[in-house]
Amino acid sequence: MNENDRNIVYSQQVIEFTTVVVECCRFLENLSEIKKTDFIDRALKLFSLLYLKTIMFEMPENQNNNSIERFVGQEEYDFVKENIAQILGENDSFLDTFHPDMPFSDTPIAATISENLADVYQEIRDYAENYKSENEQIMSDALNVCLESFGEHWGQKLLNAVRALHALKYDVRS
Repeated sequence: MNENDRNIVYSQQVIEFTTVVVECCRFLENLSEIKKTDFIDRALKLFSLLYLKTIMFEMPENQNNNSIERFVGQEEYDFVKENIAQILGENDSFLDTFHPDMPFSDTPIAATISENLADVYQEIRDYAENYKSENEQIMSDALNVCLESFGEHWGQKLLNAVRALHALKYDVRS
């Protein structure tokens, strides 16, 4: 491992990012008895901050990193997704204008906040669990994989969910 990898995993930027990641995961794992309005308010704040903390990084070029361990299985994914869906009820669905198939579709493509946030959760929770290893190479690889996958897919899913939550909070019809 080079000195830059060693330095970055303990940098203030990475520590702040990791703190926000952990807080987002904790939030999504503990949704029992939260009201819809409280969920929307807190989710907008946390996930907007997560997006901000993530885009502050220089996005890595493909590093050919070692595979990182995956921790979130189908059961955890479904748990988060179903809890969000239950809280939001009929407000879980929204029209996805950024879906890759949208240019070829004659009809709107529906998506759900719960699935988008569960996809984000899976990525950031895997990062957080790898970061806890205290192995600097694994921590560095996990950060790079997380940032690469942010650019590839979970960043857009995060924005889609935030946009839909914004519309719910401010009763915006789109």
